[in-house]
Amino acid sequence: MYRVSPAHLRRTPVQQRSAERLARILDACAELLDETGYEELSTRAVAARAGVPIGSVYRFFGNKRALADALAHRNLDSYAERISGRIASLGAGDWRGALDAVLDEYLAMKRTVPGFALIDFGYRIPMGAPAVGANHQVADRLAALLAGHLGRGVDEELRRAVLVSVEAADALLQLAFRVEPAGDEGIVAETRELLRAYLGRVLD
Repeated sequence: MYRVSPAHLRRTPVQQRSAERLARILDACAELLDETGYEELSTRAVAARAGVPIGSVYRFFGNKRALADALAHRNLDSYAERISGRIASLGAGDWRGALDAVLDEYLAMKRTVPGFALIDFGYRIPMGAPAVGANHQVADRLAALLAGHLGRGVDEELRRAVLVSVEAADALLQLAFRVEPAGDEGIVAETRELLRAYLGRVLD
């Protein structure tokens, strides 16, 4: 069961039933984001889609922005879990394989996970702009995953290189999905090559 950070909730679910209700609320939020967009999203619509009283939504979230923040946090947790599963089968020094997992899992989520195209790891205002602070959180998680896979610590050089890579990939992949709804494969391939060349300075 997904566990959302208490910082994103008014109340943390204790019982299994409450945790399942929270998951339904976030699932409903994600579906509605794809259907209506953020501006038309409402807590009442989320409650109706989730099949819960509106009070259940407000028990966990003060407004739709808090819902979006919690969904972004869930996305980041899911992304990290997917990458961990992929790199567990790789050789310890295979950072290129790990980088492929990082890109491939992001693309898979972008194409298949409800609400991810709009929210991914943070709500963007204006739409299309980098979510404030979100890329730093993503970079910190990815740096820790890479360091653990490579059997090294997270030093300032690695942290900075991963942050630069995340910012560059974010901009380029936004471009790829503007050019082609499923993500332009040529731009994705160029992004992969750019990241390999850049990170090779730190990881080789």
